[in-house]
Amino acid sequence: MPYIKIESGKLSDEQKTLLIERLTKVSSQIMNIPQEFFVTTITELPDKNFGIGGKTIDIIKREYKNK
Repeated sequence: MPYIKIESGKLSDEQKTLLIERLTKVSSQIMNIPQEFFVTTITELPDKNFGIGGKTIDIIKREYKNK
């Protein structure tokens, strides 16, 4: 049973639905396994819990908006 796990920042319900639908469909096609066998989970984490290049995502987003 294939398992797709996504970790991201805050997502809308629509974004979650689209991610689950599309990732399952494409994975099913690539792996030649029926979609019904796929399990997908989404874990949302605050932007303060992610870092890139020594800065948290909330700081990076703030800096990007101020440009």
